[in-house]
Amino acid sequence: MTDKTQETRRRGRRPGGTDTREALVTAAREVFIEQGFNGATVRAIATKAGVDAAMVNHWFGGKEGLFAEAVLKLPFNPADIIKTLLSAEPDDIGRTIVHTFVTTWDNTGGGVFTALMRSITSHEEAAVMLRDFFFKHVFKQVIARLAPDNYEFRATLVATQIVGMGMVRYVAKFEPFASADIDTVAAAVAPTLQRYITGKVD
Repeated sequence: MTDKTQETRRRGRRPGGTDTREALVTAAREVFIEQGFNGATVRAIATKAGVDAAMVNHWFGGKEGLFAEAVLKLPFNPADIIKTLLSAEPDDIGRTIVHTFVTTWDNTGGGVFTALMRSITSHEEAAVMLRDFFFKHVFKQVIARLAPDNYEFRATLVATQIVGMGMVRYVAKFEPFASADIDTVAAAVAPTLQRYITGKVD
C-alpha cells in the first residue's frame, strides 16, 4: 500500500461512488449558503464533503455545474406554489402568499433562497432564476388572474416585498423579524401585498 493511499484513508475520504455525489451536493449547498458563489471554493466544498476535490470535476465538471445542481434546482415545484395561491380567496391572497413562502423557506432554513441571494451579484444564472421564479413563474401568473390591471407592475411590487422579506429573515437576519412566528409576519405584511394585488397602485 502506498503512502498516498494510506494518507487518503486516514483522512476518511469517500470512494468515488454515488454517495460521493450526494455528499458533494449537500456540502456545496451549505458552503454556497455561507459564502455565495464567488466565495465558495471547490477545495472547501470537497473538504466539507470528505472527498477529493477532483470529484467535483468528475461528477459536475467544475464549480458551475455543482452550483447548478445544489442551488439552481428548487427544492419544491413552482406549480404547487401557484396552485396553492390560486386556491385562495381573492381577499385573502396577501396572507396566503406570506404563509406559503415563509412556511416553505422555514422548512429549509431559508437555504436555497439564501444561497441565491448571496450569489446574484456574481452569478448571472442565480439572478435569472430569482427573476424567473418570482416574476414569471409565480407572481405574474397569479396576479394576472386576480388583479384588475397593471399586472406586471403589481407583480414586481409583490416581488419587492417577498424578496425583501426573505433577505431580512434569512440573510441579514434582522431581529425580531427573523424569528417572528408566521402568523405575526403575515399580519404585518399581508395587507401591503393585498393592496399591491387588488387595490389601487397608480
